[in-house]
Amino acid sequence: MSSYNAPFEIHVHGQVPLRADASFDQLQEALKPLWKYAGARSLADGAASAYEEEPGIKFDAQEHLLQMCWTVRGDEDFRQSLDEMCMSLNELAEQGAAIEVTFYDADFDEEEEEQGAESRDDFVMLFVGPTPAAIMQVQRDLLVQDVVNMMERHFDGAELGGVVAEIDKLFSQRFDALVNSLEIGKPPRGPGGPASGHGGGGGRRPRHLH
Repeated sequence: MSSYNAPFEIHVHGQVPLRADASFDQLQEALKPLWKYAGARSLADGAASAYEEEPGIKFDAQEHLLQMCWTVRGDEDFRQSLDEMCMSLNELAEQGAAIEVTFYDADFDEEEEEQGAESRDDFVMLFVGPTPAAIMQVQRDLLVQDVVNMMERHFDGAELGGVVAEIDKLFSQRFDALVNSLEIGKPPRGPGGPASGHGGGGGRRPRHLH
């Protein structure tokens, strides 16, 4: 499919701490589903974003950090590339990390939004990590942050200790269930444990440039 006819602009954003022994060649292989989807022949060739103002895909060898702020034009089949990438990054990750992926409807315009039409925008949160426990930890931290931010509109932060404790209890139960099911070698809820939400109705998410 020509990128000019692609129905979505897909933005991938996140930072993944990598093992100290992770090499550029290993990272290039792990990210092959992304740069190959973009039609590139290597990570160096495919690291640039579709938007010049975005830094694209960068490997900080000194900090052992993968940084992604990268947009590619594509279709729903890009989700398969994301699944493959997450499985490979799990092997290189030093700790759990979240990766945000936003699908922007390339054919949707402001006039349609003003008329009340809904775009096909979608948002997916992916998680990678060396172990299921590391993945659950970053999932837990993000959930606590979201819940506390929402509830602090009505309560003082010091009053929310019980809420955080209940969230921790839920994640402990999930981890215990995972161990008991003898699936300790697999990330929860598929590769990277994606959690998604559709973007229609609530206005379009602004493309973040970090």
